[in-house]
Amino acid sequence: MRFFIVDAFTDRAFTGNSAGVVLLDEPADPAWMQAVAAEMKHAETAFVVTTDGPKSLRWFTPEVEVALCGHATLATTHVLGGEQTYTTKSGELRAKAQDGWVELDFPSDPPKATDDDLSAILPGVEIEYVGRGVENLFAVLPDAETVKNLEPDLEQLKNTWTGRLLVTAKGNDTDYVSRFFGPGVGIDEDPVTGSAHCILSPYWSEQFQKTELVGHQASARGGIVRTRQDGDRVHLAGQAVTVLSGELHV
Repeated sequence: MRFFIVDAFTDRAFTGNSAGVVLLDEPADPAWMQAVAAEMKHAETAFVVTTDGPKSLRWFTPEVEVALCGHATLATTHVLGGEQTYTTKSGELRAKAQDGWVELDFPSDPPKATDDDLSAILPGVEIEYVGRGVENLFAVLPDAETVKNLEPDLEQLKNTWTGRLLVTAKGNDTDYVSRFFGPGVGIDEDPVTGSAHCILSPYWSEQFQKTELVGHQASARGGIVRTRQDGDRVHLAGQAVTVLSGELHV
């Protein structure tokens, strides 16, 4: 079985978000896929069955299977090339690699306002809005610097709803900035999170009253995601670089 390590949402190696991609001839045992993902130790490892037509695609962190992962889908499409249709736990997803970019067609996940108390997770931080997406807590902060300098209490976060928090604010050089923390799924901070932009796109598109945006995920590795809001779908675009390939022997 061939595998690849791909840096996604970047045009330079060793930046963006690194994902594993494993090419399968047929569906694999979930316990085996979870063990491979734990061995890979990347935020996400994608497993794709390379049949003709729609391809089964699943994503695993080192600890759990997740329902949707943007950067590993981008990495998978970068490896396969061309136009792809995937069958996933989040329904049918489409992606296209063209001219050095990969565009993903994902379901929109607009946040719904909640009364979740995040004061213990973000002590001393002003919070302008709190909401939830399908799987993530969502918080809007006053400015980009607050997002970039944030030091959340990850132990407190781990014990919340899904243990996942997306924070954001208006950007300076981009439309918005964000960071994503997921200790509940074994990821203290994810470098660049494609699925998070399914929340960010509808929220900021409404705030700015425009459909096309550019977001910067302000992690240590960092990455740029272009979004286009299209009704109940979000089109995410990013670049990718293959840094390693090889074979699995077990």
